[in-house]
Amino acid sequence: MRTLCASTLIGEFFVVGFAALVAMKDPDLAASTVWTVSGIAMFFCLALCGVVTRPGGVALGWALQIALIASGFVVPTMFFMGAVFAALWWASVHYGRKIDEAKARFAAQADSSTPDAV
Repeated sequence: MRTLCASTLIGEFFVVGFAALVAMKDPDLAASTVWTVSGIAMFFCLALCGVVTRPGGVALGWALQIALIASGFVVPTMFFMGAVFAALWWASVHYGRKIDEAKARFAAQADSSTPDAV
């Protein structure tokens, strides 16, 4: 699960950075505000890569997905991109857990079929 979720979060890191460049063109937004908010979001994308398997990591990832969708109020394209990444996040968590379960079953099977060395 960690690999799939981290891949999604790294993709989001870049999307947030590019969205910041688009938001810079809005004359109503200060550059410092855009880069502060975007920088915090980008930091969370990277930080979540390390804690996604810990308790609450997936929930924090969902919170980030909601924030990414909500950023569409500033950059309208982010409504679409946020929805795409929310779907990717769901798939990463869902299929990542299935892969982890399959790996655990395979490891248990391999351990039980190995003869004990004397």
